[in-house]
Amino acid sequence: MKNLIKKITNSLFLFLIIYFFIVMSNLKAEVYNEIKVTGNKRLSFETILMFSGLETGVNLSNNDLNDAIKKLYETDYFKNIEIEIYDSKLEIKLVENPIIQSIIISGIKNKRIIKQLTEVTKKSEKYPFLKTNVNDQKNLLLNIIRSGGFYFADVEVKIINNKNNSVDIKYDFNLGDRAIIKNINFQGNKIFKDSKLRNIIMSEEGKFWKFITSDKYLDERKVKIDENLLSNFYKNKGYFNVNVKSSYAKNINNKFFELTFNIDAGKKYFFSDINLNLDDSFDKDNFKKIQIISNDLKGKKFSKKKLDDIIDQINKISLQEEFVFVDVKSDLTILDNNLIKVDFNFEDLEKFFVEQINIFGNFITEEKVIRNSLIVDEGDPFNKFLFNKSISNIKSKGFFRNVKTNVINSNDDPQKKIIEISVEEAPSGEIFAGAGTGTSGATISAGIKENNYLGKGIKLATNFNISENQIKGKFSVVNPNYKNSDRSLNTIIESTSSDNLSSSGFKTSRTGFSIGTGFEQYSDLFVNLDVSAYYEKLETSSTASNHKKKQEGDYLENLLTYRLVLNKLDQNFQPTDGFKLGFKQVLPIYSDDLSIENTINYSKYFSVTDNLVFSTKFFAKAVNSIDDDVRVSRRVYIPSSKLRGFESGKFGPKDGNEYVGGNYASAVNFNSTLPSIFRGNDDIDLSLFLDAATIREVDYDSSLESSKIRSSTGISVNWFTVLGPLSFSYAIPLSSEPSDTTESFRFRIGTSF
Repeated sequence: MKNLIKKITNSLFLFLIIYFFIVMSNLKAEVYNEIKVTGNKRLSFETILMFSGLETGVNLSNNDLNDAIKKLYETDYFKNIEIEIYDSKLEIKLVENPIIQSIIISGIKNKRIIKQLTEVTKKSEKYPFLKTNVNDQKNLLLNIIRSGGFYFADVEVKIINNKNNSVDIKYDFNLGDRAIIKNINFQGNKIFKDSKLRNIIMSEEGKFWKFITSDKYLDERKVKIDENLLSNFYKNKGYFNVNVKSSYAKNINNKFFELTFNIDAGKKYFFSDINLNLDDSFDKDNFKKIQIISNDLKGKKFSKKKLDDIIDQINKISLQEEFVFVDVKSDLTILDNNLIKVDFNFEDLEKFFVEQINIFGNFITEEKVIRNSLIVDEGDPFNKFLFNKSISNIKSKGFFRNVKTNVINSNDDPQKKIIEISVEEAPSGEIFAGAGTGTSGATISAGIKENNYLGKGIKLATNFNISENQIKGKFSVVNPNYKNSDRSLNTIIESTSSDNLSSSGFKTSRTGFSIGTGFEQYSDLFVNLDVSAYYEKLETSSTASNHKKKQEGDYLENLLTYRLVLNKLDQNFQPTDGFKLGFKQVLPIYSDDLSIENTINYSKYFSVTDNLVFSTKFFAKAVNSIDDDVRVSRRVYIPSSKLRGFESGKFGPKDGNEYVGGNYASAVNFNSTLPSIFRGNDDIDLSLFLDAATIREVDYDSSLESSKIRSSTGISVNWFTVLGPLSFSYAIPLSSEPSDTTESFRFRIGTSF
């Protein structure tokens, strides 16, 4: 009884205190007939009043006045703010911050670097001067400089005060020498070969011919990214407790560096039981698919990616059932025999809503580009999954070096949160070039990319490729999230000139453009739709067949192309598990050649051990004309990579001395890696292969049919040499025709600059 009386007394006392403050606040509220502003030299009275939220003739309390001061400070325009009250009049006394008149960059001669820095600084000019903002900008500029290889660069900031309450800011750089990575080493219990690990990281060794790429320069942040890439790679291969550490030491002439990654892969783990602990508030039928996937993973190697995919699917189902304030966590328990038990548990979250989202640091990128990446918006419930997904979307754009977040409580409502997102922009342009040579001839390629054109998140790319029988140029514009629809808008303009006079008796020049879109329809199912218009000029040699000479001329075609791709690979580059299935169809809308094209590509990977991987690939393509024979330039040939042991384009149906391709073609490839053959040399990868292919049917002359299956077997070698990647193969044809041109040895070496 005494405890009850005590509780009632305490509650009554608390109520009286709250009531007292509310009454006192209202008693202090007052109506002001006049508001006066002094000290403002740049901003008008109306603008300041708008910023403050104050107005005459309205009841204003002390809280309202404090909020007004806070709002004015948040504009960054004012150094000091005071509010004085007298005779029902309110006076706002202001001291304005100086305005940044100009920003000067010195100590740098490279025009490209100056342009990069100027794109950052120009957005600060004519805005208020704050020391904290200048310090943030200084660090950003320094990071941009260091990412270009000037690892020891430093900058001195000078503030020059002008008479008109403005300042000039001068950034005086001392660049020093560029830090070039001479060697990259992988040490420790690394399991995998250097050649595979080198392809995972971004950093690369600096060679004398690599005069374009910036990846050869030592960049501390890039090295951290490399560590994360390696760590995720190992965790997806089952090495749950992997430890990756990097170190670098200066060597030759105090200029070059050796970058070393020390790797302790640890034990390889496998999934044990995967439990989904649902309470009665969930409809268990909605999680049947998750349970099937979980059961299928039991006994298989641990994979961080597969675990994250399951969490994503669980969260999506939870949101569909409107469990917004629920978070899913995976509790991992290491058992005996290298097993990991996974428990998915649901945790109730406090009910918060997003009051405001503030974005900082985007000197180049438009704010709407960042906001369009957000799934959580102002006014929405605050959900951790959607919030983390939003931040991942921002990071995946590729033009932010760093993205930091801070979630703080609202001053106005205890059930609301304010999200602060700070981004650090990275250079978004890229120049690339490459060259290669081999048994099939030499190639040269080059291009320019811009991933954030005018800060709008639009990707521009232009490139050209020259080989012995083809010249190709292409310009593309991609808006990856057109009008916030989660669909890309793609525009391509291209021109190709192909010379096949020696092998097939014709040459073509093809110019046109396409407009299309791409999106993920379902999980891992991608759809692309394109509408194109092309003009093609076809010429034949004097020795060409009569049929080809009849097709000589000009062609105009409008095409509809769609692609469906189901991608279940564990990783897109050098996959070891999973499959990928693609289907493409090209339909004529209006064309001088009414041909329909269908293509299927399928690849399947299966790993026995970490370095023993089996793969199977299948390719099939068909081209059929509705009204006439298929144009010679659209006929089907087997790509050289699908059938080794034969010269490219020089097998199959033949009309006189010319290979004419066919209406149907298919190929199958079996491949197996050969681990640990060259012990001590991790830069060499070997594999065995078996290729088989056939080209069938010639619509204009059935007597040219040559549907016999061509096949070959052999060994292929990929070797990371000092000059660049070298690949060569030795193939033994198993079945062929006398008219085919075989090729036992094939090699290719190339590099980027």
